[in-house]
Amino acid sequence: MGRVEEFPEGTHKVVVAEGREIGVFNIGGRFYGLPNRCPHQAGPLCEGGRATGTMVADGSTGWRPQWVMQDEVIACPWHGLEYHVPTGQCLAYPDVVLRGYPVEVRDGDVVVTLSRTSTRRRPAASGP
Repeated sequence: MGRVEEFPEGTHKVVVAEGREIGVFNIGGRFYGLPNRCPHQAGPLCEGGRATGTMVADGSTGWRPQWVMQDEVIACPWHGLEYHVPTGQCLAYPDVVLRGYPVEVRDGDVVVTLSRTSTRRRPAASGP
C-alpha cells in the first residue's frame, strides 16, 4: 500500500487493493483499515476530513457533554454518520459495525490483508 513514511501519525488515506477502496488510518502509531463505503447510502466514508473525536453525554457525566475518542472518529462526508476507527462501530447505531481490514508494517511497508473473513470488530464493553 506504500511506505510507512507515507502514512504519518494522525493521518489516513484511501488505497485500492484488489479493486477494493480501503481507508488506512495511522492513529497513535497503530494502523487500521476500513472500507471506503458508508453503509448508510454508500458514501465515500474515508474521503472525509481527518479523524477527530466526538461529543457524548451520559449519566456518568451528569449528562454534561464530554469530548471523547480523540483522533479515533471518522465522519462520512455525505451525511456525517460517525464511526470509531479502531472498532468499526457506528456511533449512532449500535448494530452497525464496519468490516475491519488488518493493517501491519512489514520491513517499512504498510500492508493490508484482504480475505473473505476480514474482521468485524466490536468495541470493548467498557464505554468511552
